[in-house]
Amino acid sequence: MELVITRVRKACDSLRYWWQHYGSKRYQTANSILLLCDGGGSNNSRHYLFKQDLQALVNQLGIEIRIAHYPPYTSKYNPIEHRLFPHVTRSCQGVIFESVEIVEELIAKTKTKTGLQVFTTILDGVYKIGRKVTEEFKQMMEIVFDDYLPQWNYTAVPQIQ
Repeated sequence: MELVITRVRKACDSLRYWWQHYGSKRYQTANSILLLCDGGGSNNSRHYLFKQDLQALVNQLGIEIRIAHYPPYTSKYNPIEHRLFPHVTRSCQGVIFESVEIVEELIAKTKTKTGLQVFTTILDGVYKIGRKVTEEFKQMMEIVFDDYLPQWNYTAVPQIQ
């Protein structure tokens, strides 16, 4: 349970970092972000803790984020799994990971023949474990669930401050 809570905050921190350093510059006219997420793990479609952190993120960034979860056990259909992970695995093959910096360096060298290149950043942080979702959040959240498959598809809309 503790790892799940830690990963949730890190997932949102990673997205925040990407948007602030890459996304907002590359996609200047974007008014939303689409995330394709696996169905299990810390960003599980049933976890309100992920939704709470996501709501805080969209409030900060001022841009809505649409989430589309793959149903459980179907992540193999995620295009990133096939376009990226085999190349990362190949880059790290046969290496003993003695430090996070070694892993970062190996992953940063990953490229494909079609031009896909990986950018890496280490986000250090201390994350509180054992966090609980408040009932107030569940009542006040601006998470809009889709009409079609609402358990897996929803949009976090920035709240007016």
